[in-house]
Amino acid sequence: MPTATAQIIDFTDAALSQLLNTAESESVDLTEVFLRISVVPGGCSGLTYDLGWETSPSGEDQHLEKGALQIVVDPRSAAYLSGSTLDFTDGLEGKGFHFNNPQAVRNCACGESFGL
Repeated sequence: MPTATAQIIDFTDAALSQLLNTAESESVDLTEVFLRISVVPGGCSGLTYDLGWETSPSGEDQHLEKGALQIVVDPRSAAYLSGSTLDFTDGLEGKGFHFNNPQAVRNCACGESFGL
């Protein structure tokens, strides 16, 4: 079981609602499946965010709960995500999840990657 920790990342109501809707539409059993949030190398600014479903979290993962959603974050990603907020928008500038990360010193034009 992942280690329970203080809040690493916050979620807007829109992001949480969309994550729960996505889990339901994909028939994800939230009593057995975790949302994995990670930061991986990639994109034109060097780092990119990754969201996915996880059934076998690592014992080193940090664990958060937001309502029915269980979230796991590996220790390296937790350092990059600290203080961030995940939002979901459905407007003229595009539909999707967006991270507001106060640690990011640069972002690419498409908003998909960041650098520290």
